[in-house]
Amino acid sequence: MILVLGLVGFTMLMLVLEWVRADMVALLVVVVIGLTGLIPSDRVFNGFAGNAVIAIIAIMIMGAGLDRAGVLALTASFVMRMARGVESRLGVVINAVASLFSAVIPSQALAALMIPVASRLSARTGVPMSRLLLPMAFCILTGTNTTLIANSPLIVLNDLIASANANLPPGAHTIPKFGLFSVTPVGLALALAGVLFFRLFTARLLPEREDERLKVTPGRTESYFADTYGIVGETVELTVTAESPLVGMSIGEVEHLYEAPLILAIKNGNEARMAPPADQVIWVGTVLGVLGPREQLNQFANNQLCRLSPRMQQLGELFNPTRAGISEAVIPPSSRFVKRTVGELRLRKRYGISVLAVTRGDQVFRDDVRAVSLRTGDTLVLHSRWRSLTLAAEDKDLVVVTDIPREEQRPNKLWQAVGFFVLAKCLALFTNLDLSVAMMTGAVGMLLSGVLTMDEAYKAVNWKTIFVTACLIPLGWSMDATGTAAWLAQEVLQHLGSAPHWTFQLALALLTLCFSQVMSNVGATVMMVPIAISVAVATGGNPSAYALIVAVSSSNTFLISSGHPALMMVTGPGGYHARDFLRVGVPLTLLVLAITLVAVNLMFR
Repeated sequence: MILVLGLVGFTMLMLVLEWVRADMVALLVVVVIGLTGLIPSDRVFNGFAGNAVIAIIAIMIMGAGLDRAGVLALTASFVMRMARGVESRLGVVINAVASLFSAVIPSQALAALMIPVASRLSARTGVPMSRLLLPMAFCILTGTNTTLIANSPLIVLNDLIASANANLPPGAHTIPKFGLFSVTPVGLALALAGVLFFRLFTARLLPEREDERLKVTPGRTESYFADTYGIVGETVELTVTAESPLVGMSIGEVEHLYEAPLILAIKNGNEARMAPPADQVIWVGTVLGVLGPREQLNQFANNQLCRLSPRMQQLGELFNPTRAGISEAVIPPSSRFVKRTVGELRLRKRYGISVLAVTRGDQVFRDDVRAVSLRTGDTLVLHSRWRSLTLAAEDKDLVVVTDIPREEQRPNKLWQAVGFFVLAKCLALFTNLDLSVAMMTGAVGMLLSGVLTMDEAYKAVNWKTIFVTACLIPLGWSMDATGTAAWLAQEVLQHLGSAPHWTFQLALALLTLCFSQVMSNVGATVMMVPIAISVAVATGGNPSAYALIVAVSSSNTFLISSGHPALMMVTGPGGYHARDFLRVGVPLTLLVLAITLVAVNLMFR
């Protein structure tokens, strides 16, 4: 028990401080559990083969298939038709749609898919993104409890219940598992509350400050980037002459010259490309596509003995606005770019993308951007071909915020994607198949019908989430097997005495809520569900009700932007501050907590 409590404390500390990656922490914990024999060695890695993990993988693949088939693009068109450009109506419709999709698509993936949709709607209606993104993200979290297939804590719940059943005291009734729609009454109440909350209080709670960044529509005009990031000027061609000191220098060396403009494109001979890499050498006759104020460009051309042409004669095709331009992208929590500098990413060489600026909260980094170390939630200002940006976004390392011109990739596969998704849900609902088998049937169907390729399916899976979930599940098992959960439950009973059931439930919900603000909601669920079940058994309460309250409360993460990946992703594009989350999150947290307790107790009365 001491060892288990030590592992729990270590896990919490590491997940809060983030000194070590969350998936590395989880892997270390599961290895220690195996080495110390807290659970039998043949069960240590069973989390990877558990129903919860396989179901999460399948759901991620199906979510990517729905996006690839154009379901989200149709959603944007539907929202536009329903809202008719009215801000109050637009907010209600987009929040309702986000809540609907959150029942079937994991919240982090849905946020990545919906941010460009919100950007497109903001551009077409003129409604600031600050009015759309935060309510949308919160409604994703309130609606994610509608079914058992989109919220990781609810998916893990059945595996934790199975472990608890194996360690119940003699004579105790076995705890039944939850079905696909067993939690729907609670989830619908929370989803409806979220939509109504923002319909009534958006104008009072969301920021009223006059911010040029938020007022400009995301058409991404020159004035927008000048006001927001200080990126001013125009694009011109510089031709390097034989007398120019630039001859023989690399792009990186030129960029470090005094008053050097932004170099966006290059043409050597007949070869032209966007975003030249830093090590590319400049020769006589090289044509550079640069961006900067006219006076600065003239001065630079005179100093470096280059010919300046205000018209795009040789690079015009590269700078065609239907094919290339400036855009914004957000770094999601699962990105491989986190804690790496812009220079280390080699985006120019890999994708043909130039990073013009990085914004973090109120800070804007424009000088020596290559040395900036990226963090979750940072917004990058990029210049590239739209196709190159689309290809880069497929790796899920960045989420494009700008509504860039793009063709739907496989609209002819729309009905196959929807059909196999509906089939998976029907199998889960109307048959005795495990959730993992039902969901994987839909995923395999999408792969066989060509909605996704196998490589795209691998990219769709957030392997960090999978490892964290699979490796923390044995920690919950060890709390049951060693009696730690039962001991903690007895300690709770000693302090609360003969209090009514709702007091115990409230205490467990508040504790789970606090844990989930600073660590993953899966981790909070794994630690708290065994304790909740033990408290319920000891007090004569319904273990199913107690377990469900904990699982739902772990998604009640509205107080700080780092509480959930979906919130971190909208912070930058929406220009939100910590006080914005507190202003909106405190009343919404109390509302969700009250509805959860009432709805769950009505279900299990």
